[in-house]
Amino acid sequence: MRIEKCYFCSKSVYPGHGSAFVRNDAKVFRFCTSKCHKNFKMKRNPRKVRWTKAFRKAAGKEMTVDSTIDFEKRRNVPVRYDRELVQTTVKAMKRIAEIKKRREHAFWKHRMAAAREKMKAHRTKKSEIKSRPSVKLVQPMTVESETVMVREKIKVPASSKSRSALIPGEGQSMGMDVD
Repeated sequence: MRIEKCYFCSKSVYPGHGSAFVRNDAKVFRFCTSKCHKNFKMKRNPRKVRWTKAFRKAAGKEMTVDSTIDFEKRRNVPVRYDRELVQTTVKAMKRIAEIKKRREHAFWKHRMAAAREKMKAHRTKKSEIKSRPSVKLVQPMTVESETVMVREKIKVPASSKSRSALIPGEGQSMGMDVD
């Protein structure tokens, strides 16, 4: 039984499941679901789509360098059936899965410890900011300063050119004095 990998999300595609797309150059793309097929047709990059395995590996959320990953690679060399070989292969697969699970757990633990440290640093920084005395950049106006303020007319000096261009009475309608 040959178990294929989904081209888009790298999930296992068992015989009789999923769909395949064959390009004109005879390259076969296998997909586990129509979701993956549609994303492929939209020409999306699996490394930029957050739910794919490619994204998780690129973002450092899953192991990328490990000897147990090499066992999942597809081999196209046909081997003559041998009962003992199949038994040893099944035993080896179980052992590899166990080792891989242990290593992934250790990787996850290390990643979570780093995230905890980052959050702790963020919280301390946030508490330091809160504990600092607040600096007010703009002082609110008091009632006393409002009563003292008096509106002043703005005097704009006008040259002889601009004076001739003014319509009589235009400057006064805006509340400005022209010299």
